[in-house]
Amino acid sequence: MAELLITGATVIDGSGAPGVRADVAVEAGRIVAIGNDLATSAARSIDAAGLVLSPGFIDMHAHSDLQILVNPDHTAKVSQGVTLEVLGQDGLSFAPIDDPTRSAVRRQIAGWNGEPDDFDFSWSTVAGCLDRLDQGIACNAAYLVPQGTLRMMVVGTSNRPATRAELDAMKALLAEGLQQGAVGMSSGLTYTPGMFATTDELVELCEVVAHYGGYYGPHQRSYGKGALDAYGEMVEVARRSGCALHLTHAVMNFAPNAGRGADLVAMIDKALAAGIDVTTDTYPYLPGATTLAAILPSWTAEGGPDAQLARLRDPAARDRIAYELEQVGSDGCHGCVVEWETIEIGGVRNPALNDAVGSTIAAIAASTGRPPADVFFDLLIADDLATSILQHVGHEENVRAIMRHPSHTGGSDAILVGGKPHPRSWGTFPRYLARYVRELGVLDLPDCIHHLTGRPARRLRLPDRGLVRVGCRADLVLFDPDTVQDTATFETPRQQATGIPYVFVNGVPVIDDGRRTDALPGRAVRRTTVGEESS
Repeated sequence: MAELLITGATVIDGSGAPGVRADVAVEAGRIVAIGNDLATSAARSIDAAGLVLSPGFIDMHAHSDLQILVNPDHTAKVSQGVTLEVLGQDGLSFAPIDDPTRSAVRRQIAGWNGEPDDFDFSWSTVAGCLDRLDQGIACNAAYLVPQGTLRMMVVGTSNRPATRAELDAMKALLAEGLQQGAVGMSSGLTYTPGMFATTDELVELCEVVAHYGGYYGPHQRSYGKGALDAYGEMVEVARRSGCALHLTHAVMNFAPNAGRGADLVAMIDKALAAGIDVTTDTYPYLPGATTLAAILPSWTAEGGPDAQLARLRDPAARDRIAYELEQVGSDGCHGCVVEWETIEIGGVRNPALNDAVGSTIAAIAASTGRPPADVFFDLLIADDLATSILQHVGHEENVRAIMRHPSHTGGSDAILVGGKPHPRSWGTFPRYLARYVRELGVLDLPDCIHHLTGRPARRLRLPDRGLVRVGCRADLVLFDPDTVQDTATFETPRQQATGIPYVFVNGVPVIDDGRRTDALPGRAVRRTTVGEESS
C-alpha cells in the first residue's frame, strides 16, 4: 500500500521528453511505481486529470540563507513549486565563519537576509549549518562555500593579494566545507572583499573545488560595461582549474549591453566546444536586485562597515564617490555611470525610512529638492547600509536569448525581505511557465521543465532528484498548464501564484489544494566527493 497515489496526470519527467499520461505512486519519500492505471492501493489518492506532474523546481540561485530558518513556512518559495534551493550565493554567507566575520557579514548583507533578532547562530562550519537545516525546513537546501567570507576570515577587507599562507588557509577551509557536504563555491566579485581576489587566486581555489567534484558559481566582476570580459575571466578560471562553471544570474544588463545576449551565448558555445563544463541560471524578469551599498566604489568598503559609513559622512569622500558614480562609472555599478531613475528602493531596516520604499533615488531627489547623490548617501547612513534595491537595467531580447540556450537553468536570485521585494521572490517559476512557455512560446513545456528540474539536478550531481523516475525522491509539483500564473507584481510582490495546487517535498505535501500546510519536510542536501547525495 502506497502513501500517495497520483492518478491521470500528464507526467513531464524532467528529462526533456514529451509528457505522457501516467499514475505515480509514492512511499517513504520516494517514487515507487509509474504506469497506466496502477493497481496500487494508497492511503491518499489525488485525481490529477488535466494537471501536469513534474519534478519539483530547483532554484539554482537563492538568498534564503536566514529566511528559510527565521520564517520556516517559506511560502514564497514552496508555493512556486520550489522543492530545492541552493544557498551560500554571491560569495557572502554564514559558513564557514568565525565570530568577528559573522558580525561583519550580517551587516553587509542585511539587505539580503534581514537582521533577525535573537537569531541562534550556533554553527561555525558548513557541517553545522547543514545540521541546522536538517532540523526542519520547508524545502530542501544545498550550499555553496562563499569565497568572500573565506577571504574576510583569512585576509580581512583589504584590497591586496593574499599571501601564500593566506591562500593555503582559504583552500583548507574550502576543502573542509566541501568534505562536509557543500556542492561547490560561490563568489561575489562586485562585492567586498571577494572582489579583491586575483584571477590566479580564484584558479587555485577552484582547483580545490574541482578535486571534490563541485562547481564554481561566480557573481562575476561586471554585468555592465565589462560584462563580456568578466564572463571571459570566469571561463578562463574554469579552463585553468578544470572546475565546472555555473554562471549565476547570467544576464547582459545596462545600456552598453542592449542586444548583446547573443555574444554571451556565442562565448558559452565556444567554451563548451573546448570541453569546458559550463551552465547558467537566469530569472525571467528585466530588473535586478541587490543592496544599495553595492553601488558604491569598492575602495569605500576597505576597513569594514564602520569605515565605509565614515567615508559617507566625509564631504571630500562624498564628492569623490559622486564623481565616480555619476561621471566615471564605479566598479560597484558594473563600470556604468549610475542612472538614478533606475534604482528603486525595495526595503529598509530603519522604519523611519519606510516612505522611501517603492520610490527611485531620482524621484526622492526631485520631491525633496536634493541632489540624487546626497539622497543616496543619506539613505545608506540612516539605514546602516541595510537598504535593498531593484535596479531596472535589463533587456528583454537578452533574457530570451540566454534562456533558450541548452546550458540554462532557473534561479530566482530572490531577496525575501523588505517592504517591496522583487516579484521574482514569489513569481519566478510560474512566470517561466506562464509568460515564456504558454504566452510567448520561447520554450516549449517539456524543455522548460527540463531547464528547471533535470538539468540543475545534473549540475548538482544529484542522480535521484530532478526526475520523475522510480527510485527518485518524491519532490513533485502538480500544476495546471492552462492557468498557472505568477501574480506577484512590482507594486504587490508578495502574491502567491495560481494554478499550482500541490507541491510535495520528500513525498510530504507542503502545498495542498493551493494552501500551505504546516509541514517542514525539507532537509540539507549534502553531496559526497564522488557526486552522490548522502543520506
